[in-house]
Amino acid sequence: MSLINTQVQPFKTQAFHNGKFIDVSDESLKGKWSVLIFMPAAFTFNCPTEVEDAAD
Repeated sequence: MSLINTQVQPFKTQAFHNGKFIDVSDESLKGKWSVLIFMPAAFTFNCPTEVEDAAD
């Protein structure tokens, strides 16, 4: 599902980036192209496959 140019609801979370955890929020992404992926089955056997597919 493509939601290009869709505004997201305010949020704050952490992400693992370049070997460390960083804080990410809607404010920190403003003005930048971003891809947000929701993975309800994170940390299951499907997770590595789906992350790899999303990276492509």
